[in-house]
Amino acid sequence: MIRLTTHDFQLPLRHVFSISRESTSVQPTLIVELSDGTHRGYGEATTNKYYGATLELMRGALETVRSIVESAEPLDPEKLWAKTWPLLKDNPFAQCALDEAAWDLYGKQQGAPVYKLWGLSTDRIPQSNYTIGIDTIEVMVKKMLEMPGWPIYKIKLGTKQDIEIVRELRKHTDAVFRVDANCGWTADEAIANSKELARLGVEFIEQPLPAKEWDAVKRVCQESALPIVADESCIAESDVQRCVGHFHGVNVKLVKCGGLTPARRMVVKARELGMKAMVGCMTESTVGISAVAQLLPLLDYVDMDGAALLASDIADGVKVDRGRAVFPKENGTGVRLL
Repeated sequence: MIRLTTHDFQLPLRHVFSISRESTSVQPTLIVELSDGTHRGYGEATTNKYYGATLELMRGALETVRSIVESAEPLDPEKLWAKTWPLLKDNPFAQCALDEAAWDLYGKQQGAPVYKLWGLSTDRIPQSNYTIGIDTIEVMVKKMLEMPGWPIYKIKLGTKQDIEIVRELRKHTDAVFRVDANCGWTADEAIANSKELARLGVEFIEQPLPAKEWDAVKRVCQESALPIVADESCIAESDVQRCVGHFHGVNVKLVKCGGLTPARRMVVKARELGMKAMVGCMTESTVGISAVAQLLPLLDYVDMDGAALLASDIADGVKVDRGRAVFPKENGTGVRLL
C-alpha cells in the first residue's frame, strides 16, 4: 500500500527576491512524500500569492484524493494524474507536488531515472540561467557578481530604470541575458525596450504584458526586436495553442499546470506548433528542481535556479553547477530529503 505524507518547510533565500509585483525573503513550500514501504518519492509545490496557493489549501486538496492515491497499486503516474485531476484541477499546485512524487517513486520502483523511462537522453541539454531579482542597480550588480561563471543571467524588470539596469549589468559580464518583466510593461514600452535590449545582448523577453492582453501582445510579438516568451499567459495545457501568433515561445511551470505529466505534453505541443519550449521554476528546493530536470532533453531553454537562490536546501538530487545540470546516481527524479 502507498502512504501519502506531507511536510512543510520554510526556505530561506540568499537575498530578498523581488519581481514587478512582490518581494520574498522566505519561501514556504509543501513536500509530498509517497512511500511503498521500500521506496520514497518526493514532490514539491511552493506557495504563491498571485495564484492563491497556500499550504492549507494544498494540504486540504490532497486529503480529497488520499484514498485514490493510497490504493494506486501498481503505481502508474499518468493514470494516477488522470484519476486525481478532476478533484485537484482547482489546485494545480497540489496536483504538481503529488505528480512529481508519483514519478519519483515510480522511477525508483522501476530502477531508472524518469527521463530514461520516457526514452530520453541527457547527452544534449540546455543550460540554466541564474535569476537577478529587482533591487537597486548597485545591489543587482552585487547579486550577479556573487554568482560568477553562469552562462546566462535572467534579469527581473518592471521598473522605471529597466534599460539602465541592463546597461550596468552588461558592463560586468559577457554572459547571455534574458529579461522578465512579469507583466510590468505596456505594449509600447515592450517594443521600444526590445530594440535597446537587443543591442545589449538580451536573448528574449519573458511576459512583457499582463496575462490577458492578447491583442496587445500580438502586436508586440510582431514588432519586437526580440523573441517574446509567455509565462503568466501560459498556465494550462489549453493555453499553448492560444499562444501561437502571440508569443514565440512558452515557459511552462510545473506548479501552474499540475506537474510533470501535463508539463511534458505542453512542451511537446509547443514544439509541434513551432514555438520554443522552456520550463521555469518557482523558487523550489532541489525537490522541485530535480523534477524540472527530467524534462531537459525536450527543452530549448530552462530556468532551474530555484535551489541556487536559497540560503539552505532541504534535499539532494539534481544539482545546478553554474548553469549545468548534474544528475545523481539515484533513480526516479533523484531526490533524497536531507
